[in-house]
Amino acid sequence: MGPYEIAQRLGVSRQRFQQLARYPTFPKPYQELRGMKVWLAEEVEAWIKEHRQPRPTDED
Repeated sequence: MGPYEIAQRLGVSRQRFQQLARYPTFPKPYQELRGMKVWLAEEVEAWIKEHRQPRPTDED
């Protein structure tokens, strides 16, 4: 996942994602491609499950 996809998944701006990516608990990038870092989706999803509150749904 790239920064844009992760920001969308979290429902935050790309700037906010960059702040979150600096947290010591956030997964380290898997690889850097042409200056863009990418993360493994399963590691990002595991971090979200552990560290983020569930987002409210329209059904609530």
